[in-house]
Amino acid sequence: MTTRSEHHTVPLSVLLKRELANERIERPEIVHGQASQSKKGEDFTLLKTECQRMVGDGVSTYSVFGLFDGHNGSAAAIYSKENLLNNVLSAVPSDLNRDEWVAALPRALVAGFVKTDKDFQEKVQTSGTTVTFVIIEGWVITVASVGDSRCILESAEGCIYYLSADHRLECNEEERDRITTSGGEVGRLNTGGGAEIGPLRCWPGGLCLSRSIGDMDVGEYIVPVPYVKQVKLSTAGGRLIISSDGVWDALAAETALDCCRGMPADAAAAQIVKESLQAKGLRDDTTCIVIDILPQEKPAAPLPPPKKQGKGVFKSMFRKKSSESSSYVDKEYIEPDVVEEMFEEGSAMLSERLDTKYPLCNMFRLFMCAVCQVEMKPGEGISIHYGSSKPGKLRPWDGPFLCLSCQEKKEAMEGKRPSGDRHSSGSD
Repeated sequence: MTTRSEHHTVPLSVLLKRELANERIERPEIVHGQASQSKKGEDFTLLKTECQRMVGDGVSTYSVFGLFDGHNGSAAAIYSKENLLNNVLSAVPSDLNRDEWVAALPRALVAGFVKTDKDFQEKVQTSGTTVTFVIIEGWVITVASVGDSRCILESAEGCIYYLSADHRLECNEEERDRITTSGGEVGRLNTGGGAEIGPLRCWPGGLCLSRSIGDMDVGEYIVPVPYVKQVKLSTAGGRLIISSDGVWDALAAETALDCCRGMPADAAAAQIVKESLQAKGLRDDTTCIVIDILPQEKPAAPLPPPKKQGKGVFKSMFRKKSSESSSYVDKEYIEPDVVEEMFEEGSAMLSERLDTKYPLCNMFRLFMCAVCQVEMKPGEGISIHYGSSKPGKLRPWDGPFLCLSCQEKKEAMEGKRPSGDRHSSGSD
């Protein structure tokens, strides 16, 4: 006797509906807004959606958002805004499929940040900038950061994820140790008579940060090597907030998220800046970018959720109850509301960030500098592991390779050679 289940046929209408649903859920809708209040005019943003790249016979799209908080002038922030993305993309091998391209981003971001810093320093300008740089490809978010601007994520289930690192010397003991080991000094401003005031700074120079792009007058142990974190959202979506320290000095992450809950991205960014100014006043440039990552069929401007706080509150911004007619299909494709952490690395050592364990065999081409992408003749390249303190782990002739100028940059960042004349900048 045959049962109905053995010969169950899915109606064509359901199959088509399921296919359309999966196409919609494959790529999120990206809705963003920004707001700022200027005091010094040194904050700059980069907002690029629907960037295209060729994948096989088709085209894949991704979005890029950057926040550049300059100090000692705006030159480094402007230069980074104009050049960082191209430097990152040039470090990604061609002919990669979508998954390979996403997997290549963490290493490419390191190379792009270092190249941008190296090229800017050749202009002999003394300003510097923090950078928080976000690339969204499908449901994967990749964040690279130096300095004290921050990026946070609230997922649809109401959990908060910190996607950037704070490189302030005051709160990062590991970075303080790295700088002193590399030949720098860390201490507070001495007003005379033994009195010390203000936050911890790096001397010479007086910078409060351990990582930035630029700041050539401070010392090359202030490195441009970014902390990188990569996560994959569920198809329920999430909200990103990227803000300069003008916001984070005034608001905790939970406060920033709560004050704009239920608002669309543009109004949310304005509200966060408003709350920051009400809390501390306009002491610094204050900039905020809000990015909502939404399933395509969900409304971009949701109604405010109930006032009761807690896990699941944010979900109401991104998930509407399925109608009875679509519940069957919804159960087929909606994933659990979880965020998958795919990659995280914060080491300042290039030999650890550009290592050969990377799965893509063509990530670092044999006769191409892994940082600046300049072509080298056979025998000119210097292994990134040259002079490694772990000689048994890798051989000096193992790649990837650096050109001579990038090798000198690497040695300077690691405190293995003088970084030139250093002048006091008193920056913060």
